[in-house]
Amino acid sequence: MIKRYSRDIMADIWTEKSKFESWLLVEVNACEAWSKLGRIPEDALATIKEKADFNVERIEEIELETRHDVIAFLTNVAEYVGADSRFIHMGLTSSDVLDTGMAHRLRKAGSLILEGVDTLLEAIKERAMEHKNTIMVGRSHGIHAEPITFGLKLAVWYDEMKRNRKRIENGIDSVSYGKISGAVGTFANVPPEVEAYVCEKMNLKPAPASTQIIQRDRYAEFFSALAITASSIEKMAVEIRHLQRTEVLEVEEYFAKGQKGSSAMPHKRNPIGSENLSGLARIVRSNSIAAFENVPLWHERDISHSSVERVIAPDSTILMDYMLARFANLVKNLKVFPERMKENLGLFKGLIFSQQVLIALAESGALREDAYKIVQTQAMKAWHEKLDFKELLDKDESVIKYLGKERLNEIFDLDYHMKHVDTIINRVFKD
Repeated sequence: MIKRYSRDIMADIWTEKSKFESWLLVEVNACEAWSKLGRIPEDALATIKEKADFNVERIEEIELETRHDVIAFLTNVAEYVGADSRFIHMGLTSSDVLDTGMAHRLRKAGSLILEGVDTLLEAIKERAMEHKNTIMVGRSHGIHAEPITFGLKLAVWYDEMKRNRKRIENGIDSVSYGKISGAVGTFANVPPEVEAYVCEKMNLKPAPASTQIIQRDRYAEFFSALAITASSIEKMAVEIRHLQRTEVLEVEEYFAKGQKGSSAMPHKRNPIGSENLSGLARIVRSNSIAAFENVPLWHERDISHSSVERVIAPDSTILMDYMLARFANLVKNLKVFPERMKENLGLFKGLIFSQQVLIALAESGALREDAYKIVQTQAMKAWHEKLDFKELLDKDESVIKYLGKERLNEIFDLDYHMKHVDTIINRVFKD
């Protein structure tokens, strides 16, 4: 049996068929609840449960006349059920069906996204452990700073994705609320017991208070969680893009046999996966803004949010699912060049040890401002003239006066920067 990709399953959630299935689930569960309250005869409920069905093409045909999707749906269901269809949708308003059905689908989509997050976390962790001690230069402002390891860089990514997982969990919880409370949320024509029954059957919670709709701050939280996650993936993708630059070339996306990088330049090996992810993140972020715009609706409800959600719900969840899968694959197959990392680490001939020299001078009695001036003077000379920083310090009498040659030699030791790597790794991956 061929395993389907998660994005195929995700796409199925947003088909018209899936939408109407969720609506029918709401309606049948509501009928069951009414039956338990003695308002629908048992034989009528049995007929509804046996015969209730729909046809997407027929619904679309009816909607051309009614210009109302829920009425078209109910009309088609009635064609299958017959006379007992009079009990379907009793006391409900359209948004009872729409919003409870949407919560059901968003919850399923969120579960798939969490699976994608877990796959990515596993990929990052594996590479972080592999490169726990692969030393490289850390950069701030794009400029060499002090040594780190590639494993530590990945540990930061892992920790961030764990936070994103929590945000998505919270977002799923926020949207996992249904409402069967009628036209303005007062339960005037349908009792709270029906809502409670339907929500329990669909693994949802009843909204404590609603209008005609579920309040859209819930949706905004969910889509903002996706937007933050997309932004994190882009941050990591941008890092890979930089590290793959020809002048840096510390990592490289997997380049398959037969793959082509340019129609004009046969030598090109481009970070197209990371660039693609950067672009898709912009869409997911933009969609979160649309979700925020849906929060301030008129009074107990208007319809301005509906058209927006028809776009952002499938687009953001499908894209998020795809981005997670693509980035996990990218991380798993990422080529890492430790020798190039070492080469770049020594590019500025010891300048990465400047802070250690500064601290040592201050600890040995030099005023910090004086020590800073001494170190910066020699550092700038090494920078501009491409000289060895340690050799310059070794010839500086003011440095030797405080430190001596033996202490100076001890300072230029990469192991100094690595002494807490295990502590950080253990804190991040303690689970």
